[in-house]
Amino acid sequence: MNSPAPERESRIWGGAVLVGAALIALCSPHDYAGGWNDGSRLATAETLVDYHTWSIDASIFVRPNIVAPGAPLPYQPDNSNSMRFGTGDKLLINGLYYSDKSPLPSLWLAAVYAVFQFCTGWTARTNAAAFCYVLTLATSGLAYVVAVWSIYRLGRPLRLPRPWPLLLTGSFALATIALPYVRHVNNHILLLGVVAPLMVEMAWVARGAAVTWGRLLRLGLLAGLSYTIDIGTGPVLLGGAAVWLAYRCRRPAALAMFALAAAPWVLLHHALNYAIGGTLGPANGVLGYLEWPGSPFNIHTMTGVWSHPSVSSFILYALDLLAGKQGFLTHNLALWLAIPACWRLCRRPSTDRPELLLAVFWLMGTWLLYSIMSPNHSGVCCSVRWFVPLLAPAYYVLAIWLRDCPPIYRRDFCVLSAWGAVLGASMWWVGPWWPHLVPGFWAILAATLASWLVSVYLRWRDQGIAAAQAAGRLAERKAA
Repeated sequence: MNSPAPERESRIWGGAVLVGAALIALCSPHDYAGGWNDGSRLATAETLVDYHTWSIDASIFVRPNIVAPGAPLPYQPDNSNSMRFGTGDKLLINGLYYSDKSPLPSLWLAAVYAVFQFCTGWTARTNAAAFCYVLTLATSGLAYVVAVWSIYRLGRPLRLPRPWPLLLTGSFALATIALPYVRHVNNHILLLGVVAPLMVEMAWVARGAAVTWGRLLRLGLLAGLSYTIDIGTGPVLLGGAAVWLAYRCRRPAALAMFALAAAPWVLLHHALNYAIGGTLGPANGVLGYLEWPGSPFNIHTMTGVWSHPSVSSFILYALDLLAGKQGFLTHNLALWLAIPACWRLCRRPSTDRPELLLAVFWLMGTWLLYSIMSPNHSGVCCSVRWFVPLLAPAYYVLAIWLRDCPPIYRRDFCVLSAWGAVLGASMWWVGPWWPHLVPGFWAILAATLASWLVSVYLRWRDQGIAAAQAAGRLAERKAA
């Protein structure tokens, strides 16, 4: 009979992961809107509950001067632009302003606000601080906890040896851009909270777990929700998941159940888009809706169209999204290992190969899509906000790499994650809508590179010593 000790220890550490993630989620949210992005979403939640309309004209996040006298402000006082003009992430449709964000997540925000208002009697206009904190905790905070817990759960189906599930989770929770994005309302960490459990379900299928109706419904539900949260990344996720399931399951009924679970969310998303903007596609892709007085958006700055002056500028922009001053890789240091890991793992036969190829498809597809259809580095934010959900497939790749690589290579992951945690603390301090390089950025990168080179040198040295010792033993055997 197997000892229950490992299972009990796993539950204890799992509880510690949940408690740690929950504490970070509780301590992180700000009690004000940090900028246009979250101000736009909070405005929709406010007007849906208080005025029963999708129009955000009457919101304090659009007109900050209508806050009740003596009440907390919706933005920080030193954010003079937002305090004067309100959020600029808006669309002018038939003379009224609407948020330019995907509509379905706003229904969850509005539901949370309705419950909050019922329990306290407070409104956004009378207590913007409590309003912002609670809605941030119920979206970004909750999504962060779900994502961190899911990464820890990956260790079981992937059979990651101890203590690597815990170290992988710590790296994900503390050394990536997931950490700063827990501080304000945003759809990027919300999507990460959907994609991470989706990866866990896929990992169980890869391990041979039964593809039950319940699992198919969960897969379809998560993939369908991902489509509605970010219309750029979501369709790539949904399409890739459908192809993966068709390959893994090869039963038309299973694919039909998956589609049945995903369809209501996709249909509701497009129905809301049409009701608000008269278009089935993204309303913020309609140039006419962005032409409001003082709008900074035009055909050259909006997302959703090709606006690169040349192919060479497109290539440079695409590379900059990955490795520039705002790049995804330069702000998630452990992911420096993901590129060689993807290459090596996908080239060799493995039971996880379909999931690895799917992860690569998600990563490459989203990167290329936004490289082609944007010129603006995702606006004023810490790193590239569009790529926050890609942490889930990237860490799936790292989990398999940690499981299959020689133990001597795992030191590199620890070194990169340790410096990533230093960078993560700096990013958390300034939050997701920071317009500059985070404090200490270049010094941390230089220290990371130097430490990694030392780690690589030590690995080569140890491998050389081991090879020399093996050759010596072989020579001794031949001589004997």
